[in-house]
Amino acid sequence: MNVLEYAKGVEKLVDPMMVGKTHYLQTKLSKMPVWLQKKIVTSATKKADKMPFVVEPYCTFLFYEIPDPSKVQKFMPEGFRPAKSKIFETGSEKYYGIVSMFRIHTSVFWGSRAEYYLVAENTKTGLLSWVMMDYISDSISYDEMHGLKSPDCKKAVMTTTCEGDFVCEMKSLDGKKKVECLANLTRAKMKLLNQRLWIEGNTSIAYGRLVGEPDGDLFSLTFMPEEMKQALEIPMEDVKFASVASATAGKFGAILERVVSFPYAQHMLSDSPGTKTHYGNEVELRKAAESVKFSKIKTLNN
Repeated sequence: MNVLEYAKGVEKLVDPMMVGKTHYLQTKLSKMPVWLQKKIVTSATKKADKMPFVVEPYCTFLFYEIPDPSKVQKFMPEGFRPAKSKIFETGSEKYYGIVSMFRIHTSVFWGSRAEYYLVAENTKTGLLSWVMMDYISDSISYDEMHGLKSPDCKKAVMTTTCEGDFVCEMKSLDGKKKVECLANLTRAKMKLLNQRLWIEGNTSIAYGRLVGEPDGDLFSLTFMPEEMKQALEIPMEDVKFASVASATAGKFGAILERVVSFPYAQHMLSDSPGTKTHYGNEVELRKAAESVKFSKIKTLNN
């Protein structure tokens, strides 16, 4: 299987009508206790352990250098510690906090999201990992601590303009979380990415203590490695505005160092809640992606 076949396979698993049905069901299920929601979701994932996951073009990342990583250790799940990494193939390693901004469509939700991460090492596996500290969305969400969440943001803006601007404006209903960014893409250049951060890290994703269980609720994305080969670096002088706030983002440090954007869609299969796939390296990831049988995959809304 090649990249094109994989992308088409993932897209065909997403049915907009079924996504609408899932949103309706969430309004009913969210009234139940979290433990019961988790039981229902876990039962469903036994028949559907993968979720098609399409990140739409111009997913953009803000990279903040963390001057004192010891201050963020307390937010890490068990078995994780802050780790240095490079963003691109060249450059020096640093401790980073990351804010990602993107529009997404999956088999169960569709909309805009912003996620706050710390780069860490999984001490059990040695894998570089992305640890999610917090998130904000105008669509439904699920995590082990909160269960099925209603949107915590309304009237979100996540788009590009004919003048080459990427714009994100998201603010939570309670006013405690926000992500705002305005950056011009016209002078951005494609650069090769550090494969350990982008490939290894996306096969070892965990939740921080404010949104997950103590063990991090580790999960993986399955994708063709080519999707993480390169991305646009936006010149810092073309970042007109960037502002981030959350319960944990203030611990990231205040130094915005790099802005990265993917000018193409990324097609993935995400582990469903309760499922834990492990890829020890790029070879194992590629083998798994190339052997996917899309005709046999059942999605959570089936």
